[in-house]
Amino acid sequence: MPEVICTTVYQFPELSDAAKEKARSWYRELGPHDDWWDAVYEDFERVCEILGIRLKTKPVRLMGGGTLAKPCIWFSGFWSQGDGACFEGYWSHAKGATASIRDYAPTDATLHGIADRLQAIQRRNFYQLAAEVSHRGRYYHEYTMSADVTRDSPIWQPATEDAEVFVTEALRDLARWLYRQLEAEYDHLTSDEAIEEGIIVNEYTFTEGGRRVG
Repeated sequence: MPEVICTTVYQFPELSDAAKEKARSWYRELGPHDDWWDAVYEDFERVCEILGIRLKTKPVRLMGGGTLAKPCIWFSGFWSQGDGACFEGYWSHAKGATASIRDYAPTDATLHGIADRLQAIQRRNFYQLAAEVSHRGRYYHEYTMSADVTRDSPIWQPATEDAEVFVTEALRDLARWLYRQLEAEYDHLTSDEAIEEGIIVNEYTFTEGGRRVG
């Protein structure tokens, strides 16, 4: 015969400290929502635009049958050696980039430094440099990126000897910056404060011991 069992359930603030920890562990195992990195990517796309980088795109098939062009940005993280971020795109001189990046991110010294370095190498090459940034291999970190640097000189002057190394390192530093933004966002989303907010907003209920019920 079927039985009816009554269970008293509790909202998160009503739980003991030990039960709260069990409830947080349950929610944390669900992981952040799909595409939690979208806001970080959008910020990165704007930074690239300011610095003169046009990101390559790749077609992504939608459930309805169409396709959407997604920027060529990848990352892996955040606990293994070799984790990191990388991207593909085309870089050229962006007039006013050093001032624009300071307007966009006034306290970010790393971005200021990257913009200044790219400006400096352009100045030494009369603002004629361009680069194609490519990713190679099955890992995703800054050292899987390479930059093919060229100079569009009307009198066929070659790029300065340091140009390719200089540009490559600046763009790799930008990939490192992206990885740090992704890591910070993930840490925020999986913090106790964010976990508790998610539990409370969704009105999840638990047993007295912190087991999810209801």
